[in-house]
Amino acid sequence: MATAISHKQKMYLATAGILAFGIAAYGVGRLYNPLGPSAGTIAPAQRYVSAQVGEGDVTLGDTSVPQLMQTDAFELMVKDPSFRALAASPGFSALAAQPQVMAAMMANPKAFAALAANPSAFAGLSKAAQAASAAAPQAHQASAGLINAVAAHQAAFQALASQPQVLAAIAANPAAFASFSSSASAFQNLASKGAAASFAPGQPHWGNAALAAVSSNAAAFQQIAADNKAMSAIQADPQVFSALAANAASFKALSAQPQALSAAVNSAALAAHQLQSAGVSNAALSALAANTSAFSALAAQPQVLAAIAAHANAFSALASHPQALAAIMHNASAFSSFANNASAFQNAASKAAADARMASNANAFQQLAADNKAMSALSADPRVFSAMGQNALAFASLASNARAMSPQLLSAIGSNASAFSGLASKASQLSSAAQALQSLDAHSMVASAAAAKALNASASQAILANPQAFSAMAANPSAFAALAAQPQALAALSSNQKAWAALAAHPNAAALMANPSFSAALNQANAGVASQSQSN
Repeated sequence: MATAISHKQKMYLATAGILAFGIAAYGVGRLYNPLGPSAGTIAPAQRYVSAQVGEGDVTLGDTSVPQLMQTDAFELMVKDPSFRALAASPGFSALAAQPQVMAAMMANPKAFAALAANPSAFAGLSKAAQAASAAAPQAHQASAGLINAVAAHQAAFQALASQPQVLAAIAANPAAFASFSSSASAFQNLASKGAAASFAPGQPHWGNAALAAVSSNAAAFQQIAADNKAMSAIQADPQVFSALAANAASFKALSAQPQALSAAVNSAALAAHQLQSAGVSNAALSALAANTSAFSALAAQPQVLAAIAAHANAFSALASHPQALAAIMHNASAFSSFANNASAFQNAASKAAADARMASNANAFQQLAADNKAMSALSADPRVFSAMGQNALAFASLASNARAMSPQLLSAIGSNASAFSGLASKASQLSSAAQALQSLDAHSMVASAAAAKALNASASQAILANPQAFSAMAANPSAFAALAAQPQALAALSSNQKAWAALAAHPNAAALMANPSFSAALNQANAGVASQSQSN
């Protein structure tokens, strides 16, 4: 005699249904090669290739489902009790409906989970992100100039940053201190005088502006003059003063906020160290700092970063037509057939209205087809289409970020292809660099927005306490504002920290959760389970 399905079994089936629909919507079982099995799991089946399947054509009987069940991502999700609890929580659907939000949270789940535990703090930070968004262009420019200077003088900059008032005073008028680049001892001599500096007799390296700055911040200058460790770093690299003067605009933009400026310098130094040690050139650092949101998204999907590094010119060509790039990323497997024939792609794109893959973005594809420079790059490297198709799930999860993939960023990655390919296999180092860049971005935003009187002191402090979360919010302020108004979604985020951390540790799973079709798949699965429950 058949027995009724238990609540626990229904939950398991619901979770399996959610994932089956979510993955099958992109044919992942057919087209996506997982990173590899977890210890003790079944080895992944070989990829199965079939014709393109639309979201409406997918059913639970699809042959991709049993293949998917052998992957580490599926096993992690459906057999982990914490994830089953997460998927069953009332607010999970609201989170799944925001792919950009989901991608940001997957990149730093711990920070967002902690913040979501305090809904008022989450809402406050979200409002601050909206208020500061107007200052983003200026902040990104300042970040690019700042990291360019800090990268070549890390220890000396961090020494100055140990006394925020000193760094801010110098940053407010770098030219006044430029002469100390030839004599750090002269700087120490002046700094040690503190309030008496304004009455000190003139010296070759002193000027009225420097004297005034020191006397106005006497205690801080005297403290740095007496700090042997800090002065040793400055003595070893007095050219730090020339670097400040050479990037005066960037530093002046941040000088009104001493704490934010010092934090930005320390974040820039950490990011530069992580990236330089991987072989990334100083020239590329500015491009990364100016495109923090996009680089952070790539860092969360290392296989995408590796693919871009291997096909940078082709990706740069596609990035010059972001709407077309987004459409390809959204359905990468459908474009794999062009991997051996760029001419066929150009022909199809020129008649995009007649091609089901391109019809929804016909004008964008026609403009791409008519762009001779872009098509030359694609003709030279049509394998870019197979690179995306082989990582279809990961690319789909970043489709909503396509407009942020600037040619400048992709060119920088291409110019350092070997370094980024290696970095893509070092998840911890890559994540650390991305988070440091987010922190740099957040602190630059605080200083720039505060200077424009767009932030009050309370908002600035909230940002300084949550720099990575703020940086992600500032990239998509409206989406996070909507999330802040949904207490059940915040509860799902804050009360299931173990599940979020486990998912974020697996790029395959993280890509699934950030997939734009995941919400629709979740709704279909829930409807199916509800119907099954009623029939039982």
